[in-house]
Amino acid sequence: MQASGDIAARHPGSAWYRQPVLWLGIAVFVFSLVGCVWIIVAGVRHADTPVQTPHTVFGVPVSAHGRTVPPPSDPPR
Repeated sequence: MQASGDIAARHPGSAWYRQPVLWLGIAVFVFSLVGCVWIIVAGVRHADTPVQTPHTVFGVPVSAHGRTVPPPSDPPR
């Protein structure tokens, strides 16, 4: 049985840090995390204002139909 140090000494190009696919995967992962943070920050900075449309948008009704307003609750004593 060979020690892992012997294999690495014989094949110096096979070290994990010399694999371009690994670095590409790390770069894609880091950029996707940065993109997620950027989307969250951009979403927090801008208000979510309602759009005045007479019809449904993407099949979602503009207002709730048949919704009853709950009775006002008494303030806590």
